[in-house]
Amino acid sequence: MSAPTDLSPAAQAAVLAEALPYIRKFHGKTIVVKYGGNAMTDEHLKQCFARDVTLLKLVGMNVVVAHGGGPQIETLLGRVGKKGKFVQGMRVTDAETMEVVEMVLGGQVNKDVVNLINQAGGRAVGLTGKDGGMIRAKKLLLPNRDDPGDLIDVGQVGQITVIDPSLIGLLDSGTFIPVIAPIGVGSEGETYNINADVVAGKIAEVLKAEKLVLLTNTPGVLNKAGELLTGITPKDIDAMVADGTLSGGMLPKIASALDAARNGVKSVHIIDGRVEHALLLEILTDHGVGTMIRSH
Repeated sequence: MSAPTDLSPAAQAAVLAEALPYIRKFHGKTIVVKYGGNAMTDEHLKQCFARDVTLLKLVGMNVVVAHGGGPQIETLLGRVGKKGKFVQGMRVTDAETMEVVEMVLGGQVNKDVVNLINQAGGRAVGLTGKDGGMIRAKKLLLPNRDDPGDLIDVGQVGQITVIDPSLIGLLDSGTFIPVIAPIGVGSEGETYNINADVVAGKIAEVLKAEKLVLLTNTPGVLNKAGELLTGITPKDIDAMVADGTLSGGMLPKIASALDAARNGVKSVHIIDGRVEHALLLEILTDHGVGTMIRSH
């Protein structure tokens, strides 16, 4: 997409006019954005994302950002001589790994995202699920696909039991943009690593968000031939999981998207975070840049 300076004043005005119906439609509505992938590591894309979020807030939308940090966690684990292991797209998290995860997600990455948005003119506030007891969790046990009666223990990986949205609501009602790291707290105060897509999906459900937008490193959901599917239903997704079209890291993403679509979020978008200003393109123009999941 061209930089605004490449456009004539008339073209710029036309772009703004095209955005107007969308700004009116979504004014005062909540948009939950899962921030991850290349959009989080490429300097130019990071700036685009921060400006997009700031603009959406300034035109009256309540933007909530939930972020991951997989590459950053891998880097720090490597430094301490550990290698990341995944089961069904979930990171296996022992006590030492959990310390690294919390350091990276709740510290380094969270503050980087907050700083980026603030530099772009927004007012971001960084949180983890521990703040205000926002994300309560319990140990997640994964079903063993090879042995249906068996459950797999992946360590300090959490399953959300309840989200208290009052702190997010308090920030959203002002000029602040909440930026949430996917860390939950157990009934005994234990720390849990939670998949960021799952956190974004559950927050969107609890806030009854207008949209949940998941930034990815793919054009969206692709069929077996690698073609982009722009609109799909839960039934389509079940079939694609069954035949292996969807697997690995896409599974938690799709599962959280589906849950959100079934539980009151108007629309869920899986979009290509490698596209400049992907967020604005998806929300404020006629040209979507990914897959929209309808609730049925």
